[in-house]
Amino acid sequence: MSFTPILLVGAGALGSSILKGFRRSGHISPSDVMILDLKPQDEAQSYAADGAKLNPPPEVWAHAKTIIIAVKPQSWREMARIFEGNLNPDAVLISVMAGVKTADLSQVFAPIKVARVMPTTGVATGKGVASIYAAEASALEAARFVFEPIAATAILSDEGLIDSATAVSGSGPAYVYAFARALEKAALSVNLTSADARTLARATLISAARLLDETGEEPDDLIRKVASPGGTTEAGLKVLCADGGLDDLIKATVEAAFKRSRELG
Repeated sequence: MSFTPILLVGAGALGSSILKGFRRSGHISPSDVMILDLKPQDEAQSYAADGAKLNPPPEVWAHAKTIIIAVKPQSWREMARIFEGNLNPDAVLISVMAGVKTADLSQVFAPIKVARVMPTTGVATGKGVASIYAAEASALEAARFVFEPIAATAILSDEGLIDSATAVSGSGPAYVYAFARALEKAALSVNLTSADARTLARATLISAARLLDETGEEPDDLIRKVASPGGTTEAGLKVLCADGGLDDLIKATVEAAFKRSRELG
Protein backbone atom coordinates (compact mmCIF):
# COMPACT_ATOMS: atom_id res chain seq x y z
CA MET A 1 0.00 0.00 0.00
CA SER A 2 1.29 3.47 -0.90
CA PHE A 3 1.03 6.31 1.61
CA THR A 4 2.40 9.05 -0.63
CA PRO A 5 1.91 11.79 -1.69
CA ILE A 6 1.68 13.39 1.75
CA LEU A 7 -0.16 16.62 2.52
CA LEU A 8 1.33 18.44 5.52
CA VAL A 9 -1.03 21.03 6.97
CA GLY A 10 0.97 23.39 9.16
CA ALA A 11 4.74 23.76 8.90
CA GLY A 12 5.51 25.51 12.17
CA ALA A 13 7.94 24.14 14.75
CA LEU A 14 6.64 20.57 14.77
CA GLY A 15 5.70 20.46 11.08
CA SER A 16 9.16 21.73 10.14
CA SER A 17 10.76 19.14 12.43
CA ILE A 18 8.85 16.40 10.61
CA LEU A 19 10.07 17.75 7.27
CA LYS A 20 13.65 17.81 8.52
CA GLY A 21 13.25 14.20 9.64
CA PHE A 22 12.02 13.20 6.18
CA ARG A 23 15.05 14.86 4.64
CA ARG A 24 17.43 13.12 7.02
CA SER A 25 15.90 9.65 6.63
CA GLY A 26 15.23 9.95 2.91
CA HIS A 27 12.16 7.70 3.11
CA ILE A 28 9.89 10.48 1.81
CA SER A 29 11.20 12.73 -0.95
CA PRO A 30 10.25 16.42 -1.32
CA SER A 31 8.48 15.64 -4.60
CA ASP A 32 6.05 13.44 -2.63
CA VAL A 33 5.12 16.25 -0.24
CA MET A 34 2.52 19.00 -0.41
CA ILE A 35 2.64 21.74 2.23
CA LEU A 36 -0.12 24.11 3.31
CA ASP A 37 0.99 26.98 5.53
CA LEU A 38 -0.09 30.62 5.65
CA LYS A 39 3.39 31.83 6.60
CA PRO A 40 5.84 29.20 5.33
CA GLN A 41 9.16 29.22 7.16
CA ASP A 42 12.62 28.24 5.94
CA GLU A 43 12.12 24.47 5.91
CA ALA A 44 8.91 24.67 3.90
CA GLN A 45 10.55 27.08 1.47
CA SER A 46 13.54 24.76 1.15
CA TYR A 47 11.26 21.81 0.44
CA ALA A 48 9.48 23.80 -2.24
CA ALA A 49 12.84 24.56 -3.87
CA ASP A 50 13.55 20.82 -3.89
CA GLY A 51 10.28 19.84 -5.55
CA ALA A 52 7.54 19.93 -2.92
CA LYS A 53 4.27 21.68 -3.74
CA LEU A 54 3.90 24.68 -1.44
CA ASN A 55 0.32 25.92 -0.99
CA PRO A 56 -1.03 24.12 -4.06
CA PRO A 57 -4.65 24.76 -5.16
CA PRO A 58 -7.52 22.70 -3.65
CA GLU A 59 -7.90 20.47 -6.71
CA VAL A 60 -4.43 19.03 -5.97
CA TRP A 61 -5.16 18.11 -2.34
CA ALA A 62 -7.21 15.05 -3.32
CA HIS A 63 -4.03 13.43 -4.65
CA ALA A 64 -2.73 13.05 -1.08
CA LYS A 65 -2.92 9.56 0.38
CA THR A 66 -1.76 10.70 3.81
CA ILE A 67 -2.67 13.99 5.48
CA ILE A 68 -0.69 15.21 8.50
CA ILE A 69 -2.47 17.87 10.56
CA ALA A 70 0.09 19.93 12.50
CA VAL A 71 -1.84 23.13 13.22
CA LYS A 72 -2.60 24.61 16.64
CA PRO A 73 -5.30 22.51 18.37
CA GLN A 74 -7.60 25.48 18.88
CA SER A 75 -7.74 26.24 15.15
CA TRP A 76 -8.29 22.81 13.61
CA ARG A 77 -12.08 23.01 13.25
CA GLU A 78 -11.87 26.27 11.34
CA MET A 79 -9.11 24.80 9.18
CA ALA A 80 -11.18 21.69 8.46
CA ARG A 81 -13.82 23.70 6.62
CA ILE A 82 -11.51 24.41 3.70
CA PHE A 83 -11.07 20.68 3.07
CA GLU A 84 -14.75 19.87 2.57
CA GLY A 85 -15.00 17.94 -0.70
CA ASN A 86 -11.29 18.41 -1.45
CA LEU A 87 -9.75 15.31 0.12
CA ASN A 88 -9.45 11.71 -1.03
CA PRO A 89 -11.96 9.68 1.07
CA ASP A 90 -9.53 6.74 1.01
CA ALA A 91 -6.70 8.80 2.51
CA VAL A 92 -5.45 8.49 6.09
CA LEU A 93 -5.34 11.50 8.39
CA ILE A 94 -2.58 11.69 11.01
CA SER A 95 -3.06 14.26 13.76
CA VAL A 96 -0.06 15.47 15.76
CA MET A 97 -2.20 17.95 17.69
CA ALA A 98 -2.30 17.68 21.47
CA GLY A 99 -5.69 17.11 23.07
CA VAL A 100 -7.72 16.48 19.89
CA LYS A 101 -9.42 13.08 20.03
CA THR A 102 -9.80 10.72 17.08
CA ALA A 103 -13.59 10.61 17.56
CA ASP A 104 -13.82 14.37 16.95
CA LEU A 105 -11.54 14.17 13.93
CA SER A 106 -13.41 11.18 12.51
CA GLN A 107 -16.72 12.98 12.87
CA VAL A 108 -15.47 15.95 10.85
CA PHE A 109 -13.33 14.14 8.26
CA ALA A 110 -15.40 10.94 7.76
CA PRO A 111 -14.95 8.57 5.99
CA ILE A 112 -11.20 9.24 6.23
CA LYS A 113 -9.47 6.99 8.77
CA VAL A 114 -7.59 8.71 11.58
CA ALA A 115 -4.42 8.13 13.62
CA ARG A 116 -3.08 10.20 16.51
CA VAL A 117 0.65 10.63 16.96
CA MET A 118 2.49 12.46 19.72
CA PRO A 119 5.99 13.10 18.33
CA THR A 120 8.84 15.10 19.80
CA THR A 121 10.63 17.79 17.80
CA GLY A 122 13.61 15.42 17.97
CA VAL A 123 12.19 13.78 14.83
CA ALA A 124 14.14 16.51 13.04
CA THR A 125 17.33 14.59 13.87
CA GLY A 126 15.90 11.21 12.87
CA LYS A 127 16.12 10.19 16.55
CA GLY A 128 12.80 11.45 17.87
CA VAL A 129 10.12 9.71 19.90
CA ALA A 130 6.54 9.14 18.75
CA SER A 131 3.56 7.56 20.47
CA ILE A 132 0.93 6.25 18.04
CA TYR A 133 -2.73 5.35 18.43
CA ALA A 134 -5.11 4.24 15.69
CA ALA A 135 -8.25 2.13 15.82
CA GLU A 136 -7.99 1.13 12.14
CA ALA A 137 -5.14 -1.03 10.85
CA SER A 138 -4.63 1.07 7.71
CA ALA A 139 -4.31 4.26 9.77
CA LEU A 140 -1.79 2.59 12.08
CA GLU A 141 0.20 1.37 9.09
CA ALA A 142 0.32 4.87 7.60
CA ALA A 143 1.45 6.40 10.91
CA ARG A 144 4.20 3.79 11.26
CA PHE A 145 5.33 4.42 7.68
CA VAL A 146 5.67 8.14 8.37
CA PHE A 147 7.27 8.04 11.82
CA GLU A 148 9.21 4.80 12.36
CA PRO A 149 12.16 5.93 10.18
CA ILE A 150 12.53 9.14 12.23
CA ALA A 151 11.52 8.12 15.75
CA ALA A 152 11.44 5.39 18.34
CA THR A 153 7.75 4.50 18.39
CA ALA A 154 5.35 3.20 21.00
CA ILE A 155 2.09 1.73 19.67
CA LEU A 156 -0.60 2.50 22.24
CA SER A 157 -3.52 0.12 22.77
CA ASP A 158 -5.82 2.80 24.17
CA GLU A 159 -6.22 6.42 23.11
CA GLY A 160 -6.36 7.46 26.75
CA LEU A 161 -2.69 6.54 27.03
CA ILE A 162 -1.84 9.47 24.75
CA ASP A 163 -2.09 11.69 27.86
CA SER A 164 0.41 9.45 29.64
CA ALA A 165 2.77 9.45 26.66
CA THR A 166 2.47 13.23 26.37
CA ALA A 167 3.49 13.66 30.00
CA VAL A 168 6.54 11.42 29.59
CA SER A 169 7.92 11.84 26.07
CA GLY A 170 5.94 14.73 24.60
CA SER A 171 6.95 17.02 27.45
CA GLY A 172 10.05 15.02 28.39
CA PRO A 173 12.58 16.90 26.24
CA ALA A 174 11.85 20.07 28.21
CA TYR A 175 12.57 18.20 31.45
CA VAL A 176 15.94 17.13 30.04
CA TYR A 177 16.72 20.70 28.94
CA ALA A 178 15.79 21.90 32.43
CA PHE A 179 18.23 19.37 33.91
CA ALA A 180 20.92 20.58 31.51
CA ARG A 181 20.29 24.14 32.66
CA ALA A 182 20.48 23.09 36.32
CA LEU A 183 23.73 21.16 35.77
CA GLU A 184 25.22 24.17 34.01
CA LYS A 185 24.25 26.45 36.92
CA ALA A 186 25.71 23.96 39.39
CA ALA A 187 28.96 23.93 37.40
CA LEU A 188 29.21 27.70 37.87
CA SER A 189 28.81 27.25 41.63
CA VAL A 190 32.02 25.19 41.75
CA ASN A 191 33.99 27.88 39.93
CA LEU A 192 33.92 26.69 36.31
CA THR A 193 33.77 29.42 33.69
CA SER A 194 30.51 29.99 31.83
CA ALA A 195 31.97 28.55 28.64
CA ASP A 196 33.30 25.43 30.37
CA ALA A 197 30.10 24.96 32.37
CA ARG A 198 28.07 25.08 29.17
CA THR A 199 30.34 22.64 27.33
CA LEU A 200 30.64 20.13 30.15
CA ALA A 201 26.95 20.11 31.14
CA ARG A 202 25.66 19.66 27.59
CA ALA A 203 28.31 17.21 26.43
CA THR A 204 27.82 15.08 29.54
CA LEU A 205 24.10 14.73 28.87
CA ILE A 206 24.64 13.99 25.18
CA SER A 207 27.33 11.38 25.78
CA ALA A 208 25.37 9.68 28.57
CA ALA A 209 22.21 9.54 26.43
CA ARG A 210 24.19 8.13 23.53
CA LEU A 211 25.64 5.37 25.71
CA LEU A 212 22.17 4.55 27.05
CA ASP A 213 20.93 4.32 23.45
CA GLU A 214 23.80 2.37 21.94
CA THR A 215 24.38 -0.17 24.71
CA GLY A 216 20.74 -0.85 25.59
CA GLU A 217 21.83 -1.32 29.20
CA GLU A 218 19.60 -0.52 32.14
CA PRO A 219 20.15 2.88 33.85
CA ASP A 220 21.03 1.18 37.15
CA ASP A 221 23.77 -0.86 35.46
CA LEU A 222 25.26 2.24 33.86
CA ILE A 223 25.09 4.10 37.16
CA ARG A 224 27.07 1.32 38.86
CA LYS A 225 29.78 1.61 36.22
CA VAL A 226 30.27 5.29 37.08
CA ALA A 227 29.62 5.33 40.83
CA SER A 228 32.51 3.71 42.73
CA PRO A 229 31.77 2.92 46.39
CA GLY A 230 32.76 5.86 48.54
CA GLY A 231 33.58 7.99 45.52
CA THR A 232 32.51 11.39 44.25
CA THR A 233 29.61 10.13 42.14
CA GLU A 234 28.13 8.18 45.03
CA ALA A 235 28.33 11.29 47.21
CA GLY A 236 26.42 13.28 44.61
CA LEU A 237 23.81 10.55 44.06
CA LYS A 238 23.07 10.36 47.79
CA VAL A 239 21.84 13.95 47.54
CA LEU A 240 20.17 13.63 44.14
CA CYS A 241 18.26 10.44 44.99
CA ALA A 242 17.42 11.13 48.63
CA ASP A 243 13.80 11.14 49.83
CA GLY A 244 12.06 14.02 48.09
CA GLY A 245 14.85 14.11 45.52
CA LEU A 246 14.95 13.32 41.81
CA ASP A 247 12.61 10.29 41.77
CA ASP A 248 9.87 12.08 43.69
CA LEU A 249 10.33 15.31 41.75
CA ILE A 250 10.13 13.60 38.35
CA LYS A 251 7.07 11.61 39.44
CA ALA A 252 5.32 14.83 40.50
CA THR A 253 6.41 16.51 37.26
CA VAL A 254 4.97 13.77 35.04
CA GLU A 255 1.76 13.61 37.06
CA ALA A 256 1.27 17.37 36.71
CA ALA A 257 1.79 17.19 32.94
CA PHE A 258 -0.57 14.19 32.72
CA LYS A 259 -3.28 16.07 34.62
CA ARG A 260 -2.93 19.09 32.34
CA SER A 261 -3.06 16.92 29.22
CA ARG A 262 -6.33 15.43 30.48
CA GLU A 263 -7.71 18.91 31.11
CA LEU A 264 -6.79 20.07 27.59
CA GLY A 265 -8.36 16.98 26.05
